[in-house]
Amino acid sequence: MTTGQPPATEPQITPADDVQLPSMAEQMAEQLGGWRGLVESSIPVVVFVLANVLGELRPAVIASIGVAVLIAVARLVQRRPVRHAVNGLFGVAIGAAIAWRTGDERDFYLPGILYGIGYGIVLLLSAAIRQPLVGWIWSVLVAKGRSEWRDNPRLVRTFTQLTVLWGVVWLAKVGVQAGLYLAHQDTALGVARLALGYPPYALLLLITVWTVRRVTREQATPPLSGT
Repeated sequence: MTTGQPPATEPQITPADDVQLPSMAEQMAEQLGGWRGLVESSIPVVVFVLANVLGELRPAVIASIGVAVLIAVARLVQRRPVRHAVNGLFGVAIGAAIAWRTGDERDFYLPGILYGIGYGIVLLLSAAIRQPLVGWIWSVLVAKGRSEWRDNPRLVRTFTQLTVLWGVVWLAKVGVQAGLYLAHQDTALGVARLALGYPPYALLLLITVWTVRRVTREQATPPLSGT
């Protein structure tokens, strides 16, 4: 029988993993594209709404697409990240193409409504089968591909609850837009698209980052011992 060997211990979560994570502000800025990303993603929709109110559908479509292209080109020239600009251009282009083809200004917003419904349903389904989508997105965007949270029951519960929250909020906000779409409230639909776009997303992101970091820190803190 050998002596002097340290007893085997269970692997524990260490604060090192948390320290290596970007700060909450950095994570939010990355996902939202900063204030510039927020503004630039909203400009094409604002241009469409204003141009459509003051004029006709097709000039509004051309104006919104033109502004979106200019924003993407400006980012390329400045050698800045173009992910948010390209995503915005892609979304505007699809809606503009459908509205141009049908001649109905409401259809500019239809792809976003359909996407929102699908995204909300996928979120809730992933939570129902215990594969919370928010957790997997966290693994890709924050944890550099690591998925140790799958082996941590508390983090699984946390990501499941957050995924349900995201799904419910997403379906609620897209439900408002769908109601305005069916009621032919075109201008109100444009305003709702802006108001229910980034603000709820930013709030959900803030809640998610704060909650996960709090749970991670609590589990990384060793329990107090009376010995």
